[in-house]
Amino acid sequence: QDTIPFLTTIITKAEADEMNPLVLAFVGDSVQQLYVRTRLAISSDKKSGALHKQQGNKGEAQADKIEKLLPCLSEEEVAVYKRARNAHYSSSAKNASIGDYKKASGFEALLGYLYLTGKHDRLNELLSIE
Repeated sequence: QDTIPFLTTIITKAEADEMNPLVLAFVGDSVQQLYVRTRLAISSDKKSGALHKQQGNKGEAQADKIEKLLPCLSEEEVAVYKRARNAHYSSSAKNASIGDYKKASGFEALLGYLYLTGKHDRLNELLSIE
């Protein structure tokens, strides 16, 4: 199975554009976690503890992923990413450089934006790019 179904929560582009980009990242973090955990669960017979360890360093991986995806993104998607990447952060990165942390937050915001606006095919497309 190539795609993983998502819930059908949909808001308008205008509503998403009005949301705080870090709130979009909050949603996007959960979306990516569900995607990764689902992929691991259906492709492995390992126990949950081993699967949890297999996830790796999320912030660094997300920063690397967005660097690969940037050439594939539309102007709208890049704008969402940059809005979150450049947002003011009241917390700091725990296991990543501040640069990677900001890139990862931008990536998560893009995922949250695509999820909340109902662009689930595009979400699956971007998440499946290795």
